Amino acid sequence: MTLDSPIIFAIGIVLAWLAGIRAYLTVFGVGIAGYFGWLDLPNQLEVAASPWVIGISGILAGVEFFADKIPGVDSVWDLFQTLLRVPAGAFLAAATMSETGDLGAGALAAGAGVALTSHLMKTGTRALLNTSPEPVTNWTASIGEDLAVTGGIAMVFAYPWLTFGIVSVLTILGGLLIWFVWRKLFGSRKKSAPVTY
Repeated sequence: MTLDSPIIFAIGIVLAWLAGIRAYLTVFGVGIAGYFGWLDLPNQLEVAASPWVIGISGILAGVEFFADKIPGVDSVWDLFQTLLRVPAGAFLAAATMSETGDLGAGALAAGAGVALTSHLMKTGTRALLNTSPEPVTNWTASIGEDLAVTGGIAMVFAYPWLTFGIVSVLTILGGLLIWFVWRKLFGSRKKSAPVTY
């Protein structure tokens, strides 16, 4: 498949979005696909196919897989991962979009913004789910995120615009869901608060 500029843009944005949810798994998936020749990686992303990068990101993805399934621990993990997911998203987007080898400021900013958006959507959803005493919703959400990132990597290079569209819809729906639940939880508390004079 010949990658033109709009397609490269779509791929870069989707990779940044995926990194905002699972940075280690995204880097690992891209690296594995590049290493085995399943994907023709852009030049600046070829570093992800290094055995060292694959090994380290794979180990960290495994740690995250288990940490993300434990209510409470997942929120602390997400807090610390803000420091990694946003820069990782910025790099993946800029490296994908770079034609000259330079990481452009605009692409870095776009990737960082997209990664931050998906990261906040993930952490906001998980924080709301952690208010529930049972762990099933937390596990279900975590496994859903694992599958979404894995499926996103598998789809983005073959069907970039379809994947871009799905990511856009999920972002809008996720934002609306968080807003709706937030209003239900905290709006009802304001209404039930006693009036003092």
